Amino acid sequence: MADRMKIFGFAGYSGSGKTTLIEQLIPQFVMRGLKVSLIKHAHHDFDIDRPGKDSHRHREAGCSEVLITSNQRWVLMHELRGEQERSLQHQLKRLSPCDLVLVEGFKKEPIPKLEIHRAAMRQPLLQPGDPNIIAIASDTQIKVKVPLLDLNDPEQISEFILRHLKVK
Repeated sequence: MADRMKIFGFAGYSGSGKTTLIEQLIPQFVMRGLKVSLIKHAHHDFDIDRPGKDSHRHREAGCSEVLITSNQRWVLMHELRGEQERSLQHQLKRLSPCDLVLVEGFKKEPIPKLEIHRAAMRQPLLQPGDPNIIAIASDTQIKVKVPLLDLNDPEQISEFILRHLKVK
């Protein structure tokens, strides 16, 4: 199933606005009838569980996986416990079937990506060093060899992504 899902990534420095842009794009895709999922890579230790909760106590006691379910949602927490971090391809296989998977992080993966660039951050572009960056969304005019999109126009960006992926 992972082979049939369209995958599109977002690259940029921390604080560039990747999450904000993705948050604006998701409704654009959903309004077109697409089922959208997201994989976000965290570079640091994170936890969605709280100390004192049953699930946290069970993980702390040594469970490899804890699945919490209700009539509203479910979540599966998997502790690596020293095992190697899983690849993007491995994680894609864990997703339920969908039309579009947005990926934040996994910057070395060979998937089409949009670079988010803000002039105020004064950071160099990633694109010259990453052949998988197919366009740049920026809040300023810059000379680039790939399409330049207006960072403040999520509709334009969503259209570009869907055209590139050949989706509806």
